Amino acid sequence: MIVGVPRESYPGERRVALVPSVIPALAKGGLEVIVEANAGMEAGYPDATYIAKGAKIIPDRAEVFRTADIIAQVLCYGSNDKTGDADLPLLHKDQVLVGFLRPLGGLATIQQIAARNVTAFSVELMPRTTRAQSMDVLSSMATICGYKALVIAADTLPRIFPMLTTAAGTITPARVFVIGAGVAGLQAVATARRLGAVASAYDMRPAAKEQVQSLGGRFVELPIEAKDAEDARGYARAQGEEFYRRQRELLGKVVAESDVVITAAVVPGTKSPLLVTADMVKGMSPGSVIVDLASERGGNCELTQPGEKIVAHGVTIIGWYNLASTVPYHASQMYARNVSAFLLHIVKDGKLRPDVAQDATSDEIIKDTLLTTGGEIVNQRLREFYKLPPLVTAAQEKK
Repeated sequence: MIVGVPRESYPGERRVALVPSVIPALAKGGLEVIVEANAGMEAGYPDATYIAKGAKIIPDRAEVFRTADIIAQVLCYGSNDKTGDADLPLLHKDQVLVGFLRPLGGLATIQQIAARNVTAFSVELMPRTTRAQSMDVLSSMATICGYKALVIAADTLPRIFPMLTTAAGTITPARVFVIGAGVAGLQAVATARRLGAVASAYDMRPAAKEQVQSLGGRFVELPIEAKDAEDARGYARAQGEEFYRRQRELLGKVVAESDVVITAAVVPGTKSPLLVTADMVKGMSPGSVIVDLASERGGNCELTQPGEKIVAHGVTIIGWYNLASTVPYHASQMYARNVSAFLLHIVKDGKLRPDVAQDATSDEIIKDTLLTTGGEIVNQRLREFYKLPPLVTAAQEKK
């Protein structure tokens, strides 16, 4: 089978789906790799490095789509709402599509992909299990985002992070507060500690306490308890407005005392919970910084402008998203390792596993990530999310 890697077309996207180092492993699995010319250039992977590892460079994008049995992208049509529609007519029947598709962001795009008779896999739906750990792209990209959020905050804050004792006096360390101690939040805590700041974090999931403390951070405990704080997949569950109201009241003092606040509370498929109000921002010291990693879904801060950097009440609020793309070399490296592991999971002896299209119920990884095949949306979670009627299986039809 041939895996095609198109150049990413989303404005400002610098990552690439596969890097040269993973090509030999894919070749051993019976997969040939073709790459659109300059697809990896902005990430630091020129065409020559792909050729050296055995890939073929194709100058024409349409030819990549026409030739490939599998298309591996970072932002596929669905997650690429700017230019992704140009790729839709290039997809052909029985082709496999692997990448970010943002399946909970809108039904229409997934229906259009299904109508092309494409077998599409959404990598953001990868289960958080031991078997799937090597394929977990969300954790990989969150690691990059958490790191970059702190670097951006450090560059913006009008003070240094570490404590210094000098002839000119002692400089006290910056205080960093992270709300949402998932993968991105924990990486933000770790990076803050490396830079010498005093770091603290809050998460409604009790298990996060030990993780924060293991990184040298202080865990902020609130006298409120979330109901069913996380789902079976390890993601946070949405809570009622009364819980968030009480949470904001209790977090207000900690936010006011912080020089940097990183918000990273995201609930899949829903708007980001409001955790930092305009009044809380007003209570922060002038020059303080908020980096809102939940901005793409509305933001955790009431004043966040998605995609923008603003100043309100003397506080800089950064709502940039797609931060992983700003560290394209290592973001691409991590993504490629995840995707190549997934490709080798769904391909056997150089061919797509027959149970992928026929019956994915026996494999949790395939079951959770498979969105469309045979012209249908087959993902049970999506059908329930969009209130689609139950899908009739081949076994049920025989009965």
